[in-house]
Amino acid sequence: MRAVPAPKVWVTGLTVGAIAVVAALAVQADKGVKPEATAAARPSASASAQPSASPTKPSSAAVPDDSGTGRRIVYSLGGKRVWLVDASDAPQRTFTVWPGTVSPDFGDYKVDVRRDATTGSDGVQIEHIIYFASKSGLSIAFSNAVDGSSPPAVAAGTQTSGIRMKKADGSALWTFGETGTAVVVVK
Repeated sequence: MRAVPAPKVWVTGLTVGAIAVVAALAVQADKGVKPEATAAARPSASASAQPSASPTKPSSAAVPDDSGTGRRIVYSLGGKRVWLVDASDAPQRTFTVWPGTVSPDFGDYKVDVRRDATTGSDGVQIEHIIYFASKSGLSIAFSNAVDGSSPPAVAAGTQTSGIRMKKADGSALWTFGETGTAVVVVK
């Protein structure tokens, strides 16, 4: 008569076998293609005049069709929104901004000067200043307030050309917007 293994041996054998199969599948899955979240899939700031943390419709986070191709900063005047777009035309980040009273004309520009920090024309300490255009005798630049605040109300008739953003967005733009980076201004 042949001896029958105890039930514990069968359970242990099956458990060890199952763990080995799961481990092998996990190793193979780790070697595969990993999905990356796009800016459209992440919550983004509202396109209102005041940036907020509330999610928006996915269509507002899509890079505008008329914004060119390749690695670039896209600035929508009407949407008060900026996109940081990589070389494969995928948006890496998008956020809303507070534009100044003087806006750049539509078109293609390049980051020509970067400045760590200064005082803005409104008296606010600003940092991460990225200049890319000029109009009406004013230099137009992206920046953020050092203290993270939104710009103060501007007196009627005052011309300002700074495009302000939240502190975290300013840091991201500073890292992305090296001298020579394309800037495309769209409607």
